[in-house]
Formats: sequence, C-alpha cells, structure tokens
Amino acid sequence: MHSALNNENNRQRAWEIRLHHDPKIWFSAPGSKHYESRSFKNSPHSFANVSITGNACACRCEHCDARLLQTMLPAETPEKMCGIVDRLIEHGCRGILVSGGANSRGEVPLGGFTQAIKYARERGLTVLVHSGLLQRETALKLKDCGVDQVLLDVIGHEQTIHDVYHLDRSPEDYLRSMMICREAGLDFAPHVVIGLHFGQILGEYSALRMIQEAQPKTLVLVILRPTAGTGMSAVSPPQLSEVEEVLSAARVWNQDIFLSLGCAKPPGEYKRQVEKLAIDCGYNGIAFPGDEMVDYACSRGLIPVFTEQCCSLAGHECA
Repeated sequence: MHSALNNENNRQRAWEIRLHHDPKIWFSAPGSKHYESRSFKNSPHSFANVSITGNACACRCEHCDARLLQTMLPAETPEKMCGIVDRLIEHGCRGILVSGGANSRGEVPLGGFTQAIKYARERGLTVLVHSGLLQRETALKLKDCGVDQVLLDVIGHEQTIHDVYHLDRSPEDYLRSMMICREAGLDFAPHVVIGLHFGQILGEYSALRMIQEAQPKTLVLVILRPTAGTGMSAVSPPQLSEVEEVLSAARVWNQDIFLSLGCAKPPGEYKRQVEKLAIDCGYNGIAFPGDEMVDYACSRGLIPVFTEQCCSLAGHECA
C-alpha cells in the first residue's frame, strides 16, 4: 500500500500530465438517465440502452445478476430492434448502446444483430455496443455494419473472472479481445471496474497494463456500486485512497489518451469525493457530475463542456 505522501505525489504527476491536454473537461449526461443541474439538463430520449437478450444472462455476475438488463429496452430479435430504433428516432433519439446478457463464454451474442445495427446507423444513430469477450468474426461484422465504438470490460485477475463473472476464462482473453478490435479497425473503449472483486483491489493494475499494451484512444474507469438483490449487496466499495491510486496510475500509464470517470459509482459523499479525485488525477471527462464539480473544474483552470454523448465518446467531439 502506498503512503498518503505517495498518493499525493502520484496525483500531482497525473495532474501535470493533464496540463498537456486540451483544457476542456467533458461532462457527459446521456438521456438514458435523467440529469438536471444548474448547468445542464439532458433530453430524456437523446440516448437509450437496448438489450438484445432481454433480461436473460448466462453469467449472472455477482455484482449485477442481470439487474442492469432490466433497465434496458428489450430487443430479443433483429426485427424488434429495428422497430425500437424507429420509435426512438421519432422521439428525438440520437444514439443507442446495444448490450445484453453474456453467454457461458462471456460473449454478448451480437453476430445475429449486425443488420439491425446497420439499420440504426443508416437512420443516423450513433451506435455503441457492449460486446463482452469478442471473437474475430464478430468484430469484422461489427466493423462492416459501422459500429461507432465497442465497449469492453477488462478484468486483470483470473480469480475475479471465476468468482465474480462465473467464467472459465483468463485475463489474456480480455487482452485478445482488445487486440481483435485493433486489428479489425474498430474504435474500442475498455472499461475497468475499481473494486470489482467484492470491493477489493485485485486485478485493476494488471488490467491497466493490458490496456496500455492495447493502446486504445479512450479508457473509462468506474467504481463498484453495491446493488440490492445481488451477491455484492452488502459489500463496501473500495476505500477512496485505493481508488485514488488506481485513478492516478491510469493517467500516468496512459498519458496521451482520453480518460473518463464513467456512470457507475457509489452515490452521496463518496461520489462527490471520487469525482473530485478524477479531476485532480487529470481525467478528461466525468459522467453525470455533481454541481460542485463544475465549479471545482473551473477553479483548476478547466473549461466545462456538457454533452449528451456517452463519456467514452465525449472526447471525440474535440476533433
């Protein structure tokens, strides 16, 4: 465990790296979740999450147990997904996340939905997919149908893969999935869940090293949010000092990429503290920030910009 002094040094080094980036800080508030602050109010239909498996998931991960799928629009067939796309566009939707439950190999069965994804793209929607582990054939199909970005959870310890995700896979499988995205020419945004192993820090640094090797344009970090009705409902999220170490390491090890603190994080004072840490550790974006974070970012010389894009795409607007 690093000392508090080392934490402060790491945070300062991370901030110094941030000074070489664009001074904008991107505050993301996609319409899949209501957001209203004194600075910004999102449109309720601007972005939507779609599950191609409905509520079904073979993994039943300890931290989720398919609860997240229940918050998504069910689209179990390509035809149903196309109908949902039409209705969403009528309500002013501009983007969707296509997700779903994983099979026993940790893969979301996207292959049969590529024509529906292509239809969504042809109708003008931005389309992100949450793929799980990825095979080369699926990656090439996703590239052909014009997916804007692939979101990949990256896990750095085999015990977490087994105990939390209930999969017989290895960290190398996650690195391989990222490399498959690179080879297929797909934009991909790896996600790391801090505290995924029942609130403990276990494979986060290994995951960050694999991500450093894969060289994405964007990296998203989120924090375990214990959820009622799951195997982690009584788990405490990781200590803020541990979170700070991971946040600063991600910045120091990936100096040139867009770093974002994503949607998932414990609420209340914990959320406020971790968002402040993300700013201090040189992050380029934060999803659904508290009001006071806008003021704090300004106090550090940053320029707040709100967007209804997912936080993994926010930095693309800099181009």
